[in-house]
Amino acid sequence: MHERRLRVERRRSVIGALWRGNFARRRLAPRRHSERHPVVTDWFHPQWLGVAVLILLLCCFDAVLTLTLMNHGFYEVNPLMAPLVARPGSGFVLVKVGLTSMGVVFLTILARLRIFGRSVGYLLYLVLVGYVVLVGYELFLLRNIPLD
Repeated sequence: MHERRLRVERRRSVIGALWRGNFARRRLAPRRHSERHPVVTDWFHPQWLGVAVLILLLCCFDAVLTLTLMNHGFYEVNPLMAPLVARPGSGFVLVKVGLTSMGVVFLTILARLRIFGRSVGYLLYLVLVGYVVLVGYELFLLRNIPLD
């Protein structure tokens, strides 16, 4: 039988592995229709990248608006974030953006999985809409602060 393996180990070169992983993707869809593993591809839809970036930008904007509103006498409603906002420093922003980033990455990885008849990627759109509404509300509050 003819040996099909390459004599050079392909995993030895980090740059080569990154190149092949980014530009010569092998798995664009599950091999079998019955595969139910959460991660069965090495390619994700580009719109999910756009949604993820928008969510993270809105998260950062939300953090800035929250701190601005706090300086005008408002208070944080979220009981998990309230102790972080009360302390000086950037802990609030780091925790907020860090948790949001981890959630977005997790949802993007699981985006092809179907739960209750819908793909998990649908949740990314719901999170985006939620952040748009939240930032819009904060802008409304900021605009209606009475000036002394």
